[in-house]
Formats: sequence, structure tokens, C-alpha cells
Amino acid sequence: MEISSPRGSSIIWFFRDKGFDDKCIKEMFSKCKRLETVQRERASENWAYLKSIGIEERKIPSCLGTLGTRPSEVAATITKFPHMLSHSVEEKLCPLLAFFESLGVPEKQLGKMFLLNPRLISYSIETKLGQIVEFLASLGLNEEGMIGKVLAKSPYIMGYSVDKRLRPTSEFLKSLGLTELDKQRVAVNFPEVLCRDVEKILRPNLAYLKRSGFGDWRIVASVSGYPPILIKSIKNSLEPRIRFLVEIMGRQLDEVAVYPDFFRHALKKRIELRQKLLNQGKIDCSLSEMLDCNQKKFLLKFGLMEGLV
Repeated sequence: MEISSPRGSSIIWFFRDKGFDDKCIKEMFSKCKRLETVQRERASENWAYLKSIGIEERKIPSCLGTLGTRPSEVAATITKFPHMLSHSVEEKLCPLLAFFESLGVPEKQLGKMFLLNPRLISYSIETKLGQIVEFLASLGLNEEGMIGKVLAKSPYIMGYSVDKRLRPTSEFLKSLGLTELDKQRVAVNFPEVLCRDVEKILRPNLAYLKRSGFGDWRIVASVSGYPPILIKSIKNSLEPRIRFLVEIMGRQLDEVAVYPDFFRHALKKRIELRQKLLNQGKIDCSLSEMLDCNQKKFLLKFGLMEGLV
């Protein structure tokens, strides 16, 4: 379709007025034929709705321009926000807003959720979002607003299949020895862990930890204390930290089982730097004493400030 075609001319000028160039407009039309029949009035109404839920007007074009879709998803999701412009506020957008608000997601937070995961508009409340909510409730997240907190923190979780991804991951965590309360903490604080593939990521990380000398109790303590240990890169994160811990710091693996947040800290900027300062001062301390504070408190705690001034 030529961008100068009289068909859909009203909506074309709507997009131009909002800052889209012709190349972007043509791409959206090629992916969403329905846009040709959308009236400027409906598009304006939906645009205003996006602003009302907290999406800044200047950010809407950049979101639309960065939304890629796989060929198999084009018919259902198009480029998400252009698809949104073809829906009725009353029939699609308001029910979606009401659904999230009922879960405890503030209206303004909903705008941020759309920015992080624009595909939300393509999800059915009954067949998609409802299943995610039921799954999270099955983990014991029954406190008012808790499920909304999880969805707002990680909107991407709503794009995963409960049966093919979320539930298998939950069962895997259970098989390691994590309690129901542990899994609830994973969902609330590190929902991205639930989204990872068991066979491709979690199981290989578990195998590496076992090869490195982590026994069952160490694995349970480490995973429950810092769940992302199961999704961190072995080569770029776990391996260099464990090597530094054992070979340079001269510490035992038991220490990271007691303080699994060790894997959260930057190796170069925090762990190595502080270890060097402790060595210079011939100071012994636990990992938590070493790392669980900002740089100023660390220096004051061990009397190292004077030497750096």
C-alpha cells in the first residue's frame, strides 16, 4: 500500500501528526490491515487513554517503532499498540485496566507495564491472563495486591505459558527442596526466575553448582537465598566468582551458602576491590560484613577511610 493512498488517509494523517515518519506508518499498515479502516476519532480516543494510564505522549511513537513481531504472531498481535488503536476503549482497554486494578496494580503503573510489555493488549483476560493469576495464586500469593505487585514488577511473565514454562519451573524448584514459602519469595522478588527454561538454563546451572562442590544443603540454601543463581551465566558470572572465592579469597563454599547474595555483587567493582583493601589491612571478616554495605560504610567499618583520603 502506498502511503499516499486515499484509503485510510484519516489515520495516516493522525500518525503523521503524532510524529511518525512515512516509513514507520507504512510498516504498521503492512502488519495491521485493520488500521486502514480505523477512524481518526477512535485512534485519538485510544491515544488519550494511553496518556491517561501514565504513558507519556512523547514515548508512544518510540514504543510503536520498536515493537517487532514474528510472522506467526502478526495476525494476533500486529505491532501491539497499532492494534490497540483499532480496539474500542470500552470493549477492550477499560476491561483490561479494570482487570489489573482488581489485582492491585495502580492505574499509573499500568502505563509502565505496557511500555515494558506492549503485547499485553493482545492477551485475553479469560484464556491467558486469568491462567497466570490462577498459577500465582496456587503458589500461595493470597495477600491482597501481591499478585498485582508481581505482574507490575515483571510484565513479561504474562507472556509465558503456565503449563509449558511457569509450572515446570515451579516444580523444579520444589524438587531442589525449596518450600512453598521459598517459592512465594521467588515469585515476588525474582519472578524472572520462573520465566526461564528448566532444561536449557536452570538444570545446567544446577549441574555446574554440583560439579563445583555444592552439596544438597548448600544448593537449597543458595537458591532459596538468592534464586537468580540458577539463571546467571555460568561462564560470565558463576564460574569467575566461585574461582575468586576459593582460589584468591581462600574461602569455603559454605560461606556463600550462608551468604548467597555474594553472587549479586559485581566481581570487579566490589568483590575484588574490597578483597584487595582487606588484604592490605590484614583484616578477616565474613562475606556479609565485607559486602552487605555501601563503600563508605565498608571503609569506616574497617578503618580504611584514612588511608584513602
